[in-house]
Amino acid sequence: MPEWLSVVILGIVEGITEFLPISSTGHLLLVQNRLPRQSDLFNIVIQSAAVLAVLPLFRQRLRLFFTDWRGPATRDYLLKLLAAFFITGLGGLLLDKAGFKLEENPLPIALALALGGLAFLAIEAWMKNRPSSANITWSIAVAVGVGQLLAAIFPGLSRSGATILLALILGLSRPVATEFCFLVGIPTMLAAGGLKIFKALHHPPPDATPENWGMVFLGCAVSALVSFLAVGWLLRYIQSHTFTLFGWYRLALGGAVLLLG
Repeated sequence: MPEWLSVVILGIVEGITEFLPISSTGHLLLVQNRLPRQSDLFNIVIQSAAVLAVLPLFRQRLRLFFTDWRGPATRDYLLKLLAAFFITGLGGLLLDKAGFKLEENPLPIALALALGGLAFLAIEAWMKNRPSSANITWSIAVAVGVGQLLAAIFPGLSRSGATILLALILGLSRPVATEFCFLVGIPTMLAAGGLKIFKALHHPPPDATPENWGMVFLGCAVSALVSFLAVGWLLRYIQSHTFTLFGWYRLALGGAVLLLG
């Protein structure tokens, strides 16, 4: 397979799965085992491109942070975002100091995918005909920060999946939960990605091969475009649909990881 085609496929997979609650780790595990393996730097850079690409989709909320930051509602929302980000950032630093490494064994990843799928199905059934709220409480902000840490510890759980599930359990409506969880995840992933990129460029492994930056830029362009389209679709989809589809999909993907991983 030509290298450019492999890079395009990885960019598409990254762009679709980075924010959708279906686990980018599970998908990349399936795909990367069957394609020429890329460097860790490549994976981090195209992930960062996918994250940056979705910022325009939240321009209305982001504009308020600059034009109405003194308003009580905007200030309250921003403080809760920062609290969730702080919990995730502090926990991430502690995990890094402890030398934590991501699990690449297919079995726990498949189990996390399947359990997350079952959780979505169960919570959606429980939420049926129950009222939901657009009010983000401090409990929800803390839960979202903790959810991001759980996703970092258990690959396959999905960062967006874990945080959205916790927000739904605490009574938040689907559109509000999705926006808040994504806005917490964006600076978290950019900060983690920026730190990893800095380390990779300034302290490369002794056996590292020179990076093909043309392929990196191609992967970035593809992942950014696909991420923008995928998140735009999801934000429209949840206005009138539940997360049940993603629950069934995660169950199927968990089975696929077990069979093919």
